[in-house]
Amino acid sequence: MTTDTDLWNEVPAAAPLAFDRALPQDSEAEQSVLGGMMLSSDAIAEVLDILKGREFYRPSHEIVFAAITALYGKGEPVDPITVTNRLRETGLIERAGGINIAFELVQATPTAANASYYAEIVREKAILRSIVKAGTSIVQLGYAGGDANETADAAMAELNTAVQVREDADSALLGADAEDMVSELEELQRNGRAQGVPTGFTDLDSLTHGLHPGQMVIVAGRPAMGKSTLGVDMLRACAIRHNRPAVMFSLEMSRRDVQHRIMSAEARIGLHHIRGGTMTDSDWTRYAEALPRFTAAPLTIDATPGQTVMQIKARSRKLKQQGGLDLVVIDYLQLLESGMSRRGDNRQQEVSDMSRNVKLMAMELEVPVVVLCQLNRGPEQRQDKKPVVSDLRESGSLEQDADLVILVHREDAYDRESARAGEVDLILGKHRNGAPAVITVANQLHYSRFVDMAHT
Repeated sequence: MTTDTDLWNEVPAAAPLAFDRALPQDSEAEQSVLGGMMLSSDAIAEVLDILKGREFYRPSHEIVFAAITALYGKGEPVDPITVTNRLRETGLIERAGGINIAFELVQATPTAANASYYAEIVREKAILRSIVKAGTSIVQLGYAGGDANETADAAMAELNTAVQVREDADSALLGADAEDMVSELEELQRNGRAQGVPTGFTDLDSLTHGLHPGQMVIVAGRPAMGKSTLGVDMLRACAIRHNRPAVMFSLEMSRRDVQHRIMSAEARIGLHHIRGGTMTDSDWTRYAEALPRFTAAPLTIDATPGQTVMQIKARSRKLKQQGGLDLVVIDYLQLLESGMSRRGDNRQQEVSDMSRNVKLMAMELEVPVVVLCQLNRGPEQRQDKKPVVSDLRESGSLEQDADLVILVHREDAYDRESARAGEVDLILGKHRNGAPAVITVANQLHYSRFVDMAHT
């Protein structure tokens, strides 16, 4: 009689991982690339559009490549003699393969005409090596233990780095898509505005023409100024008023809190009535009137705590594949996890990395990404209390990466007797496609919203 133990013993052991196998590479292709570059300056230009030095497998080939590109960059002749002299001057001749290496590479090259073809082979091998190395790192991460979520995120980062060895170039002749450009201009002429995502504020949209794919928009302010309110207003304008799919990643509020804010703004019901369970009959009537718009809106609220940019990017990509995506709002940047944080890391560098990754996400997914940020205490130390872009907390790279920086300021937050009570300044501290400006809107925080002054 066969027992469970017998069956278990019959199961073959898993094959060991073959980490000792040679990494993918093609030495002959690498030699032919370098030889072709020394035979033809045209080949150099073609190869530089395909390869980077780190994509060579052999360190000696990378050294020769660096010598060739250095000479080419200076406008000097590139041939076996000049390359040899360059290697000698830099003290790298022996590491490159010896005094005859440049001549040997040229002799091993069938023709310079195929340099770009050989370069593609070298690049493909580099991608495969990156995947193998990422797989090895992921296995090690799994065996190392630790927090499963952090490990999963680190594994995603490893794989993402491996498969993005080189982005496809966005390059074309000036007039290559002239017909498309004319069509866009005609569309603008008919509609009188750019086809960006509307923010819900007339003056702001007239300056920015809406929010556009690839833009990183920072909405910043001190606590309780209304930056989350402005972010939700943009979501409502996109998803509820114009039926365009959007997503909010809320790292501070729960999903129900966000729902309450949206319903308060849409139905003009005091947020304190919704949260306190004191809605009146007229409140319930407005609630019922707003509910169809609320339920039909293509708006996703993701309140998963402790998310990373990598996770947000993956979730956004999935939403775009499923039903399209026109706007992403993240509330807020300083609550994001880096996913790779270790004790002793510089927080400013982490924020810089996250800022850059958010901008890359906007460009890759081709959607505007609105990121809410906190400001440091700089405004409170000034007489007029007005924020400036340099008040962005923890990293100056936020200003560098952003296409648009909107600073939220309310005078009545500091002076209850202010003559401008109920007014909110949206200060465009940076506008990559236009001039800085100040737009004034009305504060209706009891309804969790801002509105155009004309609507008050």
